[in-house]
Amino acid sequence: MKTTPLTEAHRQLNAKMADFAGYEMPIVYSNLKEEHQAVRERAGLFDVSHMGEFIVRGTDAEAFLQYVTTNDLSKLEAGQAQYNCLPNGHGGIVDDLLVYKLPPGGMAMGDAPAFLLVVNASNIEKDWAWLQKHLGDHDAEMIDISEQTALLALQGPLAAEILQPLTPTALDEIPYYRFVRGRILDIDNVIISATGYTGSGGFELYFTADKAVEVWEAIMKAGKDKGLLPAGLGARDTLRLEKGYCLYGNDIDDTTSPLEAGLGWITKLKKGDFIGRDDILDEKEAGLKRRLVGFTLSDRRAPRQGYLIVDAEGNAIGQVTSGTHAPSLGHPIGLGYVDVAYKAPGSKVYIDFGRKQAEAEVVKLPFL
Repeated sequence: MKTTPLTEAHRQLNAKMADFAGYEMPIVYSNLKEEHQAVRERAGLFDVSHMGEFIVRGTDAEAFLQYVTTNDLSKLEAGQAQYNCLPNGHGGIVDDLLVYKLPPGGMAMGDAPAFLLVVNASNIEKDWAWLQKHLGDHDAEMIDISEQTALLALQGPLAAEILQPLTPTALDEIPYYRFVRGRILDIDNVIISATGYTGSGGFELYFTADKAVEVWEAIMKAGKDKGLLPAGLGARDTLRLEKGYCLYGNDIDDTTSPLEAGLGWITKLKKGDFIGRDDILDEKEAGLKRRLVGFTLSDRRAPRQGYLIVDAEGNAIGQVTSGTHAPSLGHPIGLGYVDVAYKAPGSKVYIDFGRKQAEAEVVKLPFL
């Protein structure tokens, strides 16, 4: 397994380590519910240095990225981030990602138009090959900085209060989905981004990997008296699921379209040509056959990926893609694809647990 610059620090904290996307990652440090609630109520610190980072720069960088993504990058200003996805040309999704429009200098590595792409760890090699395949004769270059980049996510309502003593940057002046190039401790050119995957606010910090331990320890020390906890990928999953955020490989993949996954809001069909646009247009005109929905259960058991979703007569109408017992809500929740006839909030469906079927109700997302 690959490691991050903080793997040894996680071991010293007695984290339960496991393979995630080929990386040895902390799943839980002490108690998943405690880590989850720390993020909701105070703050949690995640090591997500396994994520991939690509620089795309050059005169045609924006035109190239417009062609390979569904969202409209022309709306981005320098210092702004955008949630986006790479369509595969056959109605599916290569990956979902964040796109940052970089200001000159720093990570932009010069004055040419430049973007930072942040991709899922499981898809680094796949995404790189896909982008390279479609780069063609665009006047743009791609640089993989994944191994040289550390990424920490400080999430929760006290994140700014904890981080502020470590940086001269006015954190309360960074709007949601905006970022600045600032300093943490004595480290320059840190991207301080008001983004995250928890729905509880906070910041994501991108900086050189050799400073990872120093920054991790400084943040943990700064948050010690404010209830900050290190948080593993287990809490990251329950937090994102409570907000209805998709996880690639579970809720979206090469067989799911942006429209049926509820990602029509990042699929700008009027922006001009892009990979797979015609397929998505055809799908929209023909009407969706299935839709990703959220559902809740009164049963104590949590649904798992792959469980069948059935109607009252036991006929298969869909499949669970993600499920958990939601710590903030006190009952099980899940995401899954169902026939469009069952997509409306209030629809009654049933989760097939094998020996028993448990009633579930489709609800409007997010859960929390």
